[in-house]
Amino acid sequence: MLDLIMNYMVWDANPAVIHGWERPPWYSLLFAAGFVISQQFMVYFFKKEGQNPELVDKLTIYMVVATIVGARLGHVLFYEPAKYLSNPIDILKVWEGGLASHGAAIAILIALWLYAKKTPGQSYLWVVDRIVIVTALTGALIRFGNLMNSEIGGKDTGSDYGIVYAWDTEELLSTLKVPIESIDPYKPDDRQNELVGNGIVPLNIDLAINKGSYSLEELESTLRRDIKYALTQFSSSQEYLAEPIESPLDMTIADKGDHYLVTVKTFGRSKHPTQIYESLSYFVIFLVLYALWNKYKERLPEGILLGIFLISVFGMRFIWEFFKESQVDFEEGMAFNMGQILSVPLVIAGVVLVVLALQKGLKPIKN
Repeated sequence: MLDLIMNYMVWDANPAVIHGWERPPWYSLLFAAGFVISQQFMVYFFKKEGQNPELVDKLTIYMVVATIVGARLGHVLFYEPAKYLSNPIDILKVWEGGLASHGAAIAILIALWLYAKKTPGQSYLWVVDRIVIVTALTGALIRFGNLMNSEIGGKDTGSDYGIVYAWDTEELLSTLKVPIESIDPYKPDDRQNELVGNGIVPLNIDLAINKGSYSLEELESTLRRDIKYALTQFSSSQEYLAEPIESPLDMTIADKGDHYLVTVKTFGRSKHPTQIYESLSYFVIFLVLYALWNKYKERLPEGILLGIFLISVFGMRFIWEFFKESQVDFEEGMAFNMGQILSVPLVIAGVVLVVLALQKGLKPIKN
């Protein structure tokens, strides 16, 4: 799955947790794990600060509903309003993808206001300051889920450093009309001399094919035609691979007794692993927020953790968007994409919250 022999990685992780089963996908599992782990952290926070930990179940319901509904509606309204407003029923098809973190952030803030309004003894900012700690951790898990799905990837690095996303290619090749037993994309050890520093990097693909009734000549003729087409004519191939269209396919077939081993020598595009960038960023933010809470707890001025969260998470989001591929067509040619535009007011709000909190200073130690 992952090979670090050279400067780039070949990534072909199966999005499904169990090989051969579409469900459950890693993304959904990590998304759910974020809520489960967050709930345990919130129970710990409540106990440490003298709050009723049984209220966490109520809080979790508000969070789960707000995250899913807000993320979905955020994508619908911010990224593809024409598509979904013309087919409203498609809004419910969450399994087809389309979630926006900015929509989730707005919905969570509204949901927590409703929760605090109905929960005596807990102010709105007190609740939000604790929630953002675990939200950063959940964000890290969700972005790792995006990596497992090989989605929301980065632009070409233009160098030999980066990641080659090979899962889409593996899926394409699995549809060939030959009895394929296995497909293995990997970085070849013997092609290092082909690295020229332009982001087009060597990629080998091994296909184990059951002999069946195919002769070697029949198989080679069929594969040369079909594999070349798969590696050059699909949008995902053009995005992730750099197979030369004009030259013959570089392919060899070896007879392994009970099967043929086909090795295709092609090229991949080295991309920025933006899912890793974001996941690590959010995890560091989680550690910082948790450390601040752990040191000061109830002495923290209300709004300080929320402010730091908004500045750091959406500030980093603004930066990482420069390295991402556009997710929707209308962003092409824009100086700043929709994710960056939506991040700006949240960062500004974070600055205001931090300034106001610092003016209040730490609360006195309780005797």
